[in-house]
Amino acid sequence: MDTLTHLTIGACVGEAFAGRRLGKRAMLWGATIHSLPDIDFLNAFWFSTPRALLAHRGFTHSFLFCAMICPLLTIAANRLTPSSNISRRQWCVFFVSLLLLHDGLDALNNYGVGWFEPFNEARIAFNLIYVADPFFTIWPLVAFLALLYLKQDYKRRKIWYTAGLGISCFYLLYCYKHKLVMDLSVKALLKEQNIRYTRYFTTPAPLQNWLWYVTAGTDSGYYTGYRSVFDRKQHLALTYFPRNTHLLNSTKYQKDIGRLLQFSQQFYTVELRKDTTVFNDLRFGQITGWQNPNAGFAFHYFIQYPEQNKLVVQRGRFADWNWQATKSLYRRIKGD
Repeated sequence: MDTLTHLTIGACVGEAFAGRRLGKRAMLWGATIHSLPDIDFLNAFWFSTPRALLAHRGFTHSFLFCAMICPLLTIAANRLTPSSNISRRQWCVFFVSLLLLHDGLDALNNYGVGWFEPFNEARIAFNLIYVADPFFTIWPLVAFLALLYLKQDYKRRKIWYTAGLGISCFYLLYCYKHKLVMDLSVKALLKEQNIRYTRYFTTPAPLQNWLWYVTAGTDSGYYTGYRSVFDRKQHLALTYFPRNTHLLNSTKYQKDIGRLLQFSQQFYTVELRKDTTVFNDLRFGQITGWQNPNAGFAFHYFIQYPEQNKLVVQRGRFADWNWQATKSLYRRIKGD
């Protein structure tokens, strides 16, 4: 999830854990530790982009990292707050809960999390919620702001953090319902349209949970499309993109290509664009693809120009966004 979500949820959990004993410092502890796994963003300063992509949400999001760091955090917290009347066991449970919650939330979107690193490189991704969903984040954010403002009236504070965390949990259940409905309907429509696929996923389009992006792969390429939970037509409009794996053989950047293939979990296409080979990771969707089925992909890596890929994950997510694109997203969500 995005940084704001982790900070606000961590702060609410911190308040629930130790608001009485630590005051507002409990929110600081919660926000800081809940955001700790994302310290791996520092890898981008000295790793190549493909290597940094694999490092992000890798070891620092693993069960082993949690097991290693929590005893150290417990010792530090116990020494920094000697008068808090919080036992080492309570601190340890608090830190383990925060880190596992972070890793669990990150696994709900499409990037993938290395829970089992370094023993297993598999990435866990449930494709349940978009990485930045304001309908999920708004509730802990409002609760966090209220907790900052309110004095240490415990009963009133409890209402806020309980509501902030509780409503977000209900929203996740709402998203899970959408996921089940979407997977059932899409698989049925793919079968009806006689599309035989070997790999497949659905994931929400940006900033909401009603319009979903669909990818179904064959041996030679991928079908992509969008479907809303409000669609009434029993038809799934799909666009085919050839994989073009052979284009990767003619470049000298084989080490980078190997890492990109691993990162993409085999959901990729390759194309020639002017003087460079472009590697597309299909998991991140298209650039406003709901209004243009032939739009380029949000994640596009220029293989011959590695220095131009510093923000490869972020740069395409909201490219070409304007008021017209926003209105078309709203219309498409409604089922138009």
